[in-house]
Amino acid sequence: MSRDTFVLDDPTSPVSDAGSTANHEPPLRDVPDPDERHLSLGRRLRSPQTIISFIVAFAIVYFVFTQLNINIGDVWTQIRSASLPWLLAGFAVYYGSFPLRAARWRVLLRNAGITRDAGFAIPGLRGLSEIYVLSWFVNCIVPAKLGDAYRGYLLKKHAGPSFSRTLGTIFAERLLDVVGLVTLMIGAGLLVFHGTVPSAVRWWFVAGVVLVVVGLGGLIGLMRATHHVERLLPARVRPQFNRLSEGIVTSFSRQQLGQLSALTIIIWSLEGVRVFAVAQALNVSLSIPESVFVALLASLLTTFPFTPAGLGVVESGTVIAVKLFGVLAVPATAVALLDRTIASYSVVVFGGLLYLVSRHK
Repeated sequence: MSRDTFVLDDPTSPVSDAGSTANHEPPLRDVPDPDERHLSLGRRLRSPQTIISFIVAFAIVYFVFTQLNINIGDVWTQIRSASLPWLLAGFAVYYGSFPLRAARWRVLLRNAGITRDAGFAIPGLRGLSEIYVLSWFVNCIVPAKLGDAYRGYLLKKHAGPSFSRTLGTIFAERLLDVVGLVTLMIGAGLLVFHGTVPSAVRWWFVAGVVLVVVGLGGLIGLMRATHHVERLLPARVRPQFNRLSEGIVTSFSRQQLGQLSALTIIIWSLEGVRVFAVAQALNVSLSIPESVFVALLASLLTTFPFTPAGLGVVESGTVIAVKLFGVLAVPATAVALLDRTIASYSVVVFGGLLYLVSRHK
């Protein structure tokens, strides 16, 4: 298998779904999926969909810069004056959040029965953090959040659990993210705007609430009607659906819900701290609550994966969000670009280097 090709639930893989050793039998009916899918990252990068997504991203940026009459030279001058210690603090906060995300995923995996005690060679926190960064790298270079599938593949490859059940834990994680993100964003927005919501972001609030309602509704539906839905599906996809739904539903253990909620709040609060550090580096006046609102609005935009990591959409949305707090277009653009340098562009560099050397790829 080539370096940039991965196989999902390959029944011929040397790491079987029965776990990492022949002496362990997983308790959750992890039999191999009957189908096999190949995906080349190199091919995906050259695909028309990816090329079009980058064109759309740059078109959005060009449109916003034109509409706001932003002078690139002035933006570059402001970026060059940024305080290095504050920028390094922003980097530290951002990359320090990956072990926290990995720790939360480990809790979800444990809830779903994907543990070493069940016969799966689950990596330690460092290994899970590496897998997380690699998946972020993939999300930053191709659209449609393919990195989430890549993360599930990497865990299957190195630890042995079913791809479908692992993907279920990732879906559960995404639901936690949406609920935590939207809740904190609305709370911060109501705080900084004194109980009112500007018309410029009102529809994003609505979109966030809709995502939460749909996500929670889907979870409740899975809990109550999994077997009914399964009977309606073709026989060949029922095993995958069963493992996927089990992975999602069992991830939410009542005993661990407090820990999952606390980790989610900390993770998303750190997003705001990162934006605050970037604003301080550029001598732009943003409070912590304002920075949290800006960061979470930008993160909400990435949930609509039309472009890689929301490229173009997030930069434009961040500029508009920062300008809501009386910041002029040039410093607002500098904040947006420096913040994205930390949270996206640098991932392409560091994640790419990690991809070359990591034993977890």
